[in-house]
Amino acid sequence: MLNEGRCGYVAIIGRPNVGKSTLLNYLLGQKISITSRKPQTTRHSLLGIKTKNNNQIIYIDTPGLHQRMHNAMNRYLNRSAINSIEGVDAIVWLVEALQWTNEDSYVLNALAKTSVPVILAVNKIDKVSNRNTLLPYIEKVTIKHNFTEIFPISALKDQNLEQLETKIIDLLPNGIKLFPEEQITDRSEKFIFSEIVREKLVRRLGDELPYRLTVQIEQFKNLKKITNISALIWVETEGQKGIVIGKKGQILKSVGKEAREDMEVWLNNKVFLQLWVKVKQGWCDSERALQQLGYSDN
Repeated sequence: MLNEGRCGYVAIIGRPNVGKSTLLNYLLGQKISITSRKPQTTRHSLLGIKTKNNNQIIYIDTPGLHQRMHNAMNRYLNRSAINSIEGVDAIVWLVEALQWTNEDSYVLNALAKTSVPVILAVNKIDKVSNRNTLLPYIEKVTIKHNFTEIFPISALKDQNLEQLETKIIDLLPNGIKLFPEEQITDRSEKFIFSEIVREKLVRRLGDELPYRLTVQIEQFKNLKKITNISALIWVETEGQKGIVIGKKGQILKSVGKEAREDMEVWLNNKVFLQLWVKVKQGWCDSERALQQLGYSDN
């Protein structure tokens, strides 16, 4: 076929907080997946679409695979990550340089069940002060699986990402593009904006509360000179509601300002953003509540 290139799906997997979303954003050259230093920031699998010449790589960013199954949310995150491996053409498995945890072993067990080519990407090499320690670590990890290729990378510092992407393209089947060249994700702007608000909350609040909140866009009106957006922040208790709002409303005000600025960059338009905090008790451990709040396996 004339001008036929390569096209296929590539899952980016790994344990929580290993840099999957950061890698996706840098590969795309645009931020579509939220990031923070806190584990399990990513809750949904989403597509990041990269069209390069005649080739189209459809990346799948996934929640971190983890061993905790304490509530419905934890179980949903693992199902979402495992389901993303099925039907892909290649897998990029991220591990952190010089680090190996029980959850890395958990990911390894999941990979043992697939025959898909797996690229090992050893991330955060920019944090390794003594490079002589890196090669022994890579050698130890290499024997754990039959990897197609191994790349030491830094997603944050854009080290070896071009070489990684070249190898990914080589693994894709020949085929026509599945998405328009200008499209970069399968998610709606409402989803992106709910995630922007949640990112600001996760980054600002403590270690435990971010896992007990979620965000829904209630209203989205795109007018000529301004876009009106209203978002609901759901928590589980009145005490959590007070923490999110902050003293004299300062935390909510700061979160709103930071989120609005990101939304204006995305839309290239002025944004009027309203945030509301509501309580839905036990939503994090209710399969039904998760579905109502947009956490669906479909």
